[in-house]
Amino acid sequence: MLHGLKQALGRTLRLRPDMPLSFYALDFLFRKVLRQNAGVRWAVHHTAAIRNPARLRAGLGTYPGDSPGVYINADNGVEVGDFTNLGPQVGLLSANHDFVDNTARVAAPPLRLGRFCWLGMGAVVLPGVELGDFTVVGAGAVVTRSFPAGYCVLAGNPARLLRELNRDDCDAHARNAYAQHAARH
Repeated sequence: MLHGLKQALGRTLRLRPDMPLSFYALDFLFRKVLRQNAGVRWAVHHTAAIRNPARLRAGLGTYPGDSPGVYINADNGVEVGDFTNLGPQVGLLSANHDFVDNTARVAAPPLRLGRFCWLGMGAVVLPGVELGDFTVVGAGAVVTRSFPAGYCVLAGNPARLLRELNRDDCDAHARNAYAQHAARH
């Protein structure tokens, strides 16, 4: 009975089945009542911080900030592609301070993450970086330059290419993910 009620409530409120109700209760408290991350249009973890959420775009099945401790500075724009996942403590920085006047922000191109990317715990992506589809960033990596071709695994500080992924396998996964998403919606 309780499980059926939870499923019905989840469908009605469009809650993700992979997240517990406590996640949404804390999101309501922090985002709606206390107004922390109030401008974000999806549920986020109460320890996440998203600066300038109006400049943050998220694709299908993507919820930047749903992991603990995520920090996103979207001052110059951040685009996160479909089905991309950010692990705990990930930092996406679209802006930096001026080296002389640290109260001034430096303009940069938007930070772009492709579709089906996965950023491991504590990874940091710096301003102006573009990561192509199916880019995996290892835990603790610092991405200082773009890898627009994607289909790869990056790690280290500064991040470097460790290996390339099989495009056919990745594309088959993408077709399956889009089909599953369409069946649910």
